[in-house]
Order: sequence, then structure tokens, then C-alpha cells
Amino acid sequence: MEAALEAILLVVDEPVAEVTLAQVLERPTHEVAAALRRLSAEYTAAGRGFDLREVAGGWRFYTRADCAPLVERFVRDGQQTRLTQAALETLAVVAYRQPVSRARVAAVRGVNSDGVMRTLVARGLVEEAGTDPESQAMLYRTSSYFLERLGLRDLSELPELAPFLPDDVENLEETTK
Repeated sequence: MEAALEAILLVVDEPVAEVTLAQVLERPTHEVAAALRRLSAEYTAAGRGFDLREVAGGWRFYTRADCAPLVERFVRDGQQTRLTQAALETLAVVAYRQPVSRARVAAVRGVNSDGVMRTLVARGLVEEAGTDPESQAMLYRTSSYFLERLGLRDLSELPELAPFLPDDVENLEETTK
């Protein structure tokens, strides 16, 4: 079963759920889950250049963190594809307030975020999440690709915001209304 799991996981481009793997292999989910955890532990113990991780509701191979600089240099060939400060701010608002409209993002940031939202949607980090029943505005949420890129299983793993907020946040909210 381990060889079959490795073969499948080598060709996926997004994390695959244990239940999906169990269906394909026609094995109980608990057996597949145990095999995945065993493989992950084996790769870690052997110090392999890759890792098998559970993220965004599924399993996928990743390069080991200590190999990241070499892999980045190979893949990017010196090019940087970092998010701008505006994109990071917008992504944070979406992540913590989702589902959220562009107007709400703009209100939180204090500037128009339409262009930044289009960029985040184009990069697959943010996706449409329906419309607001009252305003009919399009709502946005983070995507599973966002979780995958941040190495999170779900949004509950996002860090708490409280330590980063000013002490007088209530007064700050009142003065901006």
C-alpha cells in the first residue's frame, strides 16, 4: 500500500484527502491514514530531501525546509515572486474576516483594494464565496491553495490577532466610524 500511496502522491498538484486515497486503493481510511503517517515519519527519520505533510485537508509531498533555499534557486533562477505589502494586508483582511466583500476590505485597509483583490484571485490565494444577500456584493474567502502555501490544515491554525492589536482597539474603531 505504501508504494501505491507514494506513486499517487508523486503526481498530484494539490493535497489529497485520506478518504479519496482510501477509495482509490479500496482500503479502509484508518489503514491509509496510518500508512501516510508511517511514511511521513520514515522520511523524517531518514532525513530525506522531501517530506510528506498533511495540509489543507489532504496529504502531499513537499521539499524539506532546510532544502528550500536550493530548490528556490533552482526553480526561480534568481526571480522573486513575493507579494507586495498591499497584497499581504489585503490577504490578511480576507483571511481573518472571510467571507468579505471588496468594499469591506477597502474599509478596513482605508484604500481601494480592487486591483490587489484581482491579483490575489489570479494567483489562486483568494476565491469567490458567493454574494452578500443584502448588498449583492461579491464575497471572497481564502482558497485551499492559501492554506497549502502557508502549511495550514485549516483556518483555525491562523495565529491570534490580539497580541498585534493596539491596547485601545475599541477607541480606534469608534474614531474610524
